[in-house]
Amino acid sequence: MKIVFAFISLAFFSAGFSQQTKQDQRVWFAFTGQYKVSNHWGYHIEAQFRMDNQLEQSQQNLFRVGTIYYLSDTKNLSVGYALVNTFSSSADDFFKENRLWEQFQVNKKWRDGKNLMTNRFRLEQRWVEKIGLVEANVVSMGSDYQNRLRYLNRNLFHLTDLKSTKEELYLVVQNEIFLTLGDNKVNAKVIDQNRFLIGLGLNYNNNIRLELGYLNHFITSSFSNDVMNHTLSISFIQNLLLQKP
Repeated sequence: MKIVFAFISLAFFSAGFSQQTKQDQRVWFAFTGQYKVSNHWGYHIEAQFRMDNQLEQSQQNLFRVGTIYYLSDTKNLSVGYALVNTFSSSADDFFKENRLWEQFQVNKKWRDGKNLMTNRFRLEQRWVEKIGLVEANVVSMGSDYQNRLRYLNRNLFHLTDLKSTKEELYLVVQNEIFLTLGDNKVNAKVIDQNRFLIGLGLNYNNNIRLELGYLNHFITSSFSNDVMNHTLSISFIQNLLLQKP
């Protein structure tokens, strides 16, 4: 797995500096909730709000829901739907994206259960709206379709307990690469984007996590320069067992 992670990082940096890249700053807020309601079933809800560094202009907002099937304590399958609204500076308006997604996730604890590694493979079917200006009015001009594969490697490293063993400070290091599948009009490049994050997290009883970190968000484009967003990432994560005893 270390070899895979090193390869992904190498591909990311090679792509990032192979041509002129625009630099920018962003602030991301995210809420993620996973709720297990029986031995095998649960549900996923998520909301993300991505702003410019002045917190004045929303760049993107995302709402994701899904159903989780737990194969075991360490493996699960999920399917769901996402609605994404992205700001277009050229049109001064938002365009919509409807997205279906399916994923397989496996978790592994090590170092006496204090450290956690997550590997997640996600397929996406994306319908991305095209908008344009007609007589100074923003109009929808249909949508483009894209298939995309995402691979996330996420690692939580225990640093220290706080007031008790239920309260923990940890280091989070993760990388996610997005790969375009097949021919499409959204992005013709194989590497669609890459997200590398490093930060600190507070964990309470494995139910609530608050994470603050630096996210290097690299985006490729078939139509203009690539973009590297230096992003402050703030995440609230909730994992609850709601099944009846």
